[in-house]
Amino acid sequence: MASLNKVFLMGNLTRDPEIRYTSSGNPVTSFGLAVNRFYTDQSGEKQQDTCFTRIVVFGKQAESCSKYLSKGRLVLIEGRLQYRSWESEGKRRSSLDVVGERVQFMPTGGNRSNKTENKEEVEEEGEKEIFLDKLDEDNEEEVPF
Repeated sequence: MASLNKVFLMGNLTRDPEIRYTSSGNPVTSFGLAVNRFYTDQSGEKQQDTCFTRIVVFGKQAESCSKYLSKGRLVLIEGRLQYRSWESEGKRRSSLDVVGERVQFMPTGGNRSNKTENKEEVEEEGEKEIFLDKLDEDNEEEVPF
């Protein structure tokens, strides 16, 4: 029996990326993503639905996301769904996250809010798309948060 776990999402960051490190020192970055869907309902009125998703990225991509992304930035994520569960304060908790295997930084247009000090570098980064491939498959240790 075949199966497929592949997700493509394009949306805006809902918060600045947060980088942490596993016990073995591998970087892990997480951020929220808002994906909007526009449609017309049965009465002909235009509607908008927003899906909020947690994105987790590992390895060198995690470092790049932490360095160059910020709240509001448009990104394209290719990844997979990952279910995790844990117990906190005696209650069972769970989460369905997207593990970002490829992250594409989309052009920023007029709003260049990258996290770099050098303005020329920010402008150059804003003009080109940055495409990051998944580097290490073995970096998928348990997320430390």
